[in-house]
Amino acid sequence: MGRGKLRIYLGAAPGVGKTYAMLSEAHRRVERGTDCVVAFVEHHDRPRTEVMLHGLEQIRRREIEYRSAVFTEMDVDAVLERAPAVALVDELAHTNVPGSRNAKRWQDVEELLQAGIDVISTVNIQHLESLGDVVESITGVRQRETVPDEVVRRADQLELVDMSPQALRRRMAHGNIYKPDRIDASLSNYFRPGNLTALRELALLWVADRVDEYLQQYRGEHNIRTTWQARERIVVGLTGGPEGRTLIRRASRMAAKGSGSEILAVYIARSDGLTSASPKELTVQRTLVEDLGGTFHHVIGDDIPSALLEFARGVNATQIVLGSSRRKAWQYVFGPGVGATVARESGPDLDVHIVTHEEAAKGRGLPIARGARLGRARIIWGWLVGVGGPALLTLLLATLDSGPGLANDVLLFLFLTVGAALIGGLLPALASAAVGSMLLNYWFTPPPPPPARPGPGDKVAQGLFLAGGGAGGGGGAR
Repeated sequence: MGRGKLRIYLGAAPGVGKTYAMLSEAHRRVERGTDCVVAFVEHHDRPRTEVMLHGLEQIRRREIEYRSAVFTEMDVDAVLERAPAVALVDELAHTNVPGSRNAKRWQDVEELLQAGIDVISTVNIQHLESLGDVVESITGVRQRETVPDEVVRRADQLELVDMSPQALRRRMAHGNIYKPDRIDASLSNYFRPGNLTALRELALLWVADRVDEYLQQYRGEHNIRTTWQARERIVVGLTGGPEGRTLIRRASRMAAKGSGSEILAVYIARSDGLTSASPKELTVQRTLVEDLGGTFHHVIGDDIPSALLEFARGVNATQIVLGSSRRKAWQYVFGPGVGATVARESGPDLDVHIVTHEEAAKGRGLPIARGARLGRARIIWGWLVGVGGPALLTLLLATLDSGPGLANDVLLFLFLTVGAALIGGLLPALASAAVGSMLLNYWFTPPPPPPARPGPGDKVAQGLFLAGGGAGGGGGAR
C-alpha cells in the first residue's frame, strides 16, 4: 500500500475558518462516495463548526488521565483499525497529553500517512517553527505549540484560508470565534488590526514561496528552460570588481518597485582557476546582497555568458543586471564582451540591463561598437578567412601552370576581403586587404620576385583593396 496524501488548510490567524473549510471538504467527499471519517476535530463551541460535524462518522477518542484530570486525544490505533480512505485531523501543531502514543499530533498524522490513509489537517501560520520569533515580536505572544516547517512543506496540497483583518474582527465581535467574556480582551490584544495584517502577510509570503517550489519542481520534471514570468527575479552578474556594489544596489532599487521581487547575485569562476576575483571583495558583496534581502551564488563555468544565462533560466529569472565593460578597446578584437553576448543570446524571455559605473571609463578608450555586436565565433572565422584565406589562395594559384590572369587574381583576393568583412567585421577586413595586396604584389605582379617597386597602378590596387575592406567591414558588422 502506498503512502497517503496530506492536505493542509493553512490559516493566517485563529478563527479564519480552517476547520469549517476542512469539514466542508469532508462533506463534498462523502457525497462523492469517499470513505471519510473524523479522526479528531475540535469545534471550540463554535455553533457553525459544530453543525458541520453532523452527518460525518467520528472515531472514538482515547481518554488519558494526567494530573488527576482526564483528557481526550486522537486514538491512532482506532483510526488504523478503521482504515478509512480519508481521515480529518484538526490542529496539526497540537501537543499530545503525556502518556499518548506520540508527543505531537503531526507524528500521529505521519503514522496514518504511512498506513496509506489520506489526511486532511489544519494549522495556523503562527505555529510554524521557523516563524516563532517573528510572530512573538509582532504579537508579543510566544507560541508553545509548533510544527516543523518541513512537515507542512511536504504536504501534497496546501490551501491558504485567508480573511481581511476587518472581517475577522467582525467575526470576533459577533461571537463566532470566542465566548463573550473573551471578546474584548482578544480584540484589544492579539486581534489588533496591525497584528492581523502582519500575520496575513506572513502567511501570503510563506505560501508564495511554497508555490514557487512547486513551480520549480514542475519546470525541472518537464525540462522547461524558458522563463515563466510569474514572479520578478533579478540576477546580478558579478565579476568581483568594486562595481559589483553598484550593481547590487541598483538591482535592489529595481526589486523595490515590484512587490515580491527577488535578487540573486552570482559570481562565475573558471574551472581552471586562472582568473579569480578578490575573496575580500566578494565577501563584502555577499554581505551587501544578503543585507538587502537577496542571495549569493558561486557558479563554476568556463564560458561566462553561457553559464550566466543557464543559471538565470534555471532559477526562472526575468531580468539580468550587468555592469558596462571594463575592457580596453583592443580587446574587442577577440570578440564582444560578456554584456553584449548575454544581451544577444538572452532571447525574448530575459531583460538585460547594462549599468554604467565609475570603473567602466578607467584605462580604456571607446570600444568598437559595431564589432562588439558580433559573436566570438564570427570574429575568429573572420580573421581566419581574412588572413589565412589569402595565404591558402596564394599557394593554390602558385601551383597552377597558367593562372587565371592578374585581373582574375585580384577579384579572387577581393572576394576573400569582402568575405572577411561580412563574417568578422572591420578589423579582419582591413587585415585581409593588407595581406592580400602584399601577396598579389609579391607573387603575381610582373616582374616575378624579388618584388618590383610598386608602381602607380599597384598603389591604386592597394587603395581599392583597403577601401573595399573598410566598406565591407562597416556593413558586415551591422
